Amino acid sequence: QVQLVESGGGLVQAGGSLELACAASGRTFSNYHMGWFRQAPGQERDFVAAMHCCGGRTYYADSVKGRFSISRDNSKNMVFLQMNSLKPEDTAVYYCAAAGGNFYYEPADFDSWGQGTQVTVSS
Repeated sequence: QVQLVESGGGLVQAGGSLELACAASGRTFSNYHMGWFRQAPGQERDFVAAMHCCGGRTYYADSVKGRFSISRDNSKNMVFLQMNSLKPEDTAVYYCAAAGGNFYYEPADFDSWGQGTQVTVSS
């Protein structure tokens, strides 16, 4: 049900930072679990980070732990992904996603998706 639009992607040098934003519609946004996924050309869509709707528990892929941080502002219907110490391997299209029920870090667990935003990290 929730509609999502990502922004904030771009080109950055290795070691730099970017913050992605996802704007959501729907008055029940606070009830959704929110996640970020990424997909490089020719590869599968991989889990990056997620935040539980109730209690604020966060989850991260091992590849981004300590570098990326997910947050949300329910008053603004927004979710963010702060990306620090970026590496060329982080280059991908990043997608915001929402799950109305329990999730297990798989794309199929999420019901709604944004259009994606390109992140390119140069070496």
